[in-house]
Amino acid sequence: MTLLWPDWLWTLLLLPALVLLYLRLLARRKKNSVRLASVAIVRQALGSGPGWRRHVPPLLLLLAVGLLLFATSRPVVKLKLPARDQTIILAMDVSGSMRATDVKPNRMVAAQEAAKAFVAGLPRSVRVGVVSFAGTAAVVQAPTVSREDVVAAIDRFQMQRATAIGSGLILSLATIFPDEGIDLSQITGARAMPASPEEKKARKPFEPVEPGSYGSAAVILLTDGQRTTGPDPMEAAKMAAERGVKVFTVGIGTKAGETIGFEGWSMRVKLDEETLKAISNATRANYFYAGTAEDLKQVYQGLSSRLVVETKETEVSALFAAAGALLVVLAAGLSVWWFGRVL
Repeated sequence: MTLLWPDWLWTLLLLPALVLLYLRLLARRKKNSVRLASVAIVRQALGSGPGWRRHVPPLLLLLAVGLLLFATSRPVVKLKLPARDQTIILAMDVSGSMRATDVKPNRMVAAQEAAKAFVAGLPRSVRVGVVSFAGTAAVVQAPTVSREDVVAAIDRFQMQRATAIGSGLILSLATIFPDEGIDLSQITGARAMPASPEEKKARKPFEPVEPGSYGSAAVILLTDGQRTTGPDPMEAAKMAAERGVKVFTVGIGTKAGETIGFEGWSMRVKLDEETLKAISNATRANYFYAGTAEDLKQVYQGLSSRLVVETKETEVSALFAAAGALLVVLAAGLSVWWFGRVL
């Protein structure tokens, strides 16, 4: 906990003064009480007396004043709150190896079902975009709050040959920062169009930030293989790190590698865990391995709880003020109940 106005803590010195004033009032009341000759007569007149209850309302009032005075120092605490204006990009491998059935019913179907369940559990305020990649990458769904559009985009996946992990990651960054002018020529193969003078003037000079510091967007990259074409994934990871975007990587399928076949052709596939771990480490995120469909669902469930909250410094002066006001009401209520008067 930190304080925005710590100098106001000096006002807490009023509490000892209030205690002394209360003790002085008790002494004066005792001095001014009527002296009776017989103690028995006093006990008969007063009964058992208020006893300890006499001091409860003033004590509660003292605590209330203390809380109200502390609230003036404007305490601030770090709280985990639901994220607002957040964008999550699902970058998913659609290469031919995703037909493999080592993850039931096959890798692609398991990935699609887990992704759709993940999207369904997100708050409606979170925007979700979908990027698919194989030999090339494509934005299947621009970031949107419409869950129906995202699910439809995931269902539209078409498998292709090759695996360009770097392309999927770079296109995800370009989707998050559409106005930054990220060069996509190395993905599409087309020559990049030079920016107009107006566009150059509108763009802010790029300045790298602390890796993992951008809290408004994240990328979840899922693949079952290793790069066979396209940009270097680590160069793409560097781009993400310089923009503060966390890239959570998910590996699915066989770690050791195996040969899979489909409709008369075969290919050797192996999960490149080292690269996926390096990407997540470079961007201050995490790598997850999913060997089964259930593992994949649990990975996405864990990512859901991690990505939809953010830690923010929040002023809690109102909480202390409310607690103080509640104690004032409680002190007054007890005093009226026990003694028929307010303090």
